[in-house]
Parts: sequence; structure tokens; C-alpha cells
Amino acid sequence: MKRLLTACLLLTSFFAIAQKKSPPVKWIRLFNGKNMKDWKVKIKDHPLNENYGNTFRVEDGVMKVRYDQYDDFKEQYGHIFYKKKFSAYLLVMEYRFVGEQVKGGPGWAVRNSGAMLHCQSPESMELDQDFPISMEDQLLGGNGKDARSTCNLCTPGTNVFLKGKLFTPHCVNSSSKTYHGDRWVHAEALVLGDSIIKQIVETDTVMVYEKPQYDGKDKWVKKAGLEGGKLIKEGYISLQSESHPVEFRKVELVDLGKYLNKPEKLEAILQTLASRKR
Repeated sequence: MKRLLTACLLLTSFFAIAQKKSPPVKWIRLFNGKNMKDWKVKIKDHPLNENYGNTFRVEDGVMKVRYDQYDDFKEQYGHIFYKKKFSAYLLVMEYRFVGEQVKGGPGWAVRNSGAMLHCQSPESMELDQDFPISMEDQLLGGNGKDARSTCNLCTPGTNVFLKGKLFTPHCVNSSSKTYHGDRWVHAEALVLGDSIIKQIVETDTVMVYEKPQYDGKDKWVKKAGLEGGKLIKEGYISLQSESHPVEFRKVELVDLGKYLNKPEKLEAILQTLASRKR
């Protein structure tokens, strides 16, 4: 009888968990496959929305970053920002590197791009500012022979907590494998306000950090009048041009902001997202 009662209680508990319905998953296509009407361009040394050299363009349903109209790169780092900001979300991207780096691009930027998370607004960037204040989900491609991880973390104007300690160096490698050649790579970023951020390649979580905050020693943070150590709970999303041609065929997102203060619903929708097919 005792065993039967225990079994019944376990079965009841199972059904109670199963009956917790996940909120509907609504995907937002940040890139619509047709044009860049929902995006803003900011390239170093150029005013907002001057798409110098037609750097960012849409062709064949793909957002492309190109430099065929550049004579020399001249440190003209660029970013294309989605029109609105978010606090909590799952960002999904599919990207690949193609072709050769433009003349004048730095060695470290070969097959290098990124998705900037919790960015400052493009309107608030200085004319000569190279990178927005943000956390960078750094996207890297292999050179065909050496190990080179992707979805690393870089921190322009920010610091984070990594493995329970304040992390102040600029970049740190993830645990991902290397993706050589021109293949498409599936990458995700799970961002939960000012608490935790996870960076994912295919189905593997390769980078986890917490408590994103402004770096009070950074010159752009100082110019923007932001408070060092203040947690960053929201921001914009941008994609980079760093001198190597790159393409994005998917950029979409699930907005989780309304579930941040509803832990049961957040857990349920995260479980649903984790179980989906990539």
C-alpha cells in the first residue's frame, strides 16, 4: 500500500507539472529577408544612417556586409541596429563568412563579426566612436587549420561577472568548436535583463556570464555620462562590419521581457524553446 501511495503521488506530481502550459512562443523576424527598413546604420566617422560604401545591403534574401566600394578600410567599423530595444529575449542568428578581407583591415578582424547585446542607442554614439557600449557575442570563422572558437565574449565599455567574479579584460574565448569555411552557423543568445546571458552555438551553451554593467574607466562611457558599475538591464541589438565580408540569412527573436517577473511562465517558455528543433 505504501508503494502504491508513493507511486500515485509521483504520478500526480508528473501530471501537475505537465499541465503547466507554456505561454505561446511568438517569433519576431528582425530581418525580414527583403530590406533593412527596421534597421539603422552607424559607421565610424560617418553620421547616423549614412550607409557608406553600401556596406550593409540585402541581396537574394540575405543581409550582406560588403566592402567592394572601399579603397581601404581605414578603421571604419560599422554596426546596423534593430529599431527597438529589448530587456529579455532569445536571439537566433544564422551567419557565414565569405570572400576575402578588405584592404587595410586589421589581422585580428579576419573572419570576424559579432552581435552586440544591450547596446547603447545608435543616436547616442559619437561620430568617431568605433564600437557601441555593449556586450559582444563575437562571431569568428576558422582559417582552415587552426582552432578558433566562436560566440566568444568581448566587452566594449562594459564589464560582467564570469564564474562568480568581476571580469574586466576585453575578450575571453568560449568553449565552442571551430567552424571553418563558408558554412552557415546557427548561433543564439539568451539574454535575461541584467541577470544572466548565455551564448549558444548549434545546441551547445558555450559562454555564460552575469550582471552586465558599465565600465566607468571607458572613455565612451564617460562621454555618455553613464555610471560605472551600474547594471545594464536593456538595450539595442546590432550586427557588425569589421572588415571581412559576412552574411546573415536569419535574425529573429522571442521577446521574454514580460515574463521576467513571472518565473513559472519564464521557466515554461524556456523549456519549450530548449526542446524545439534547430
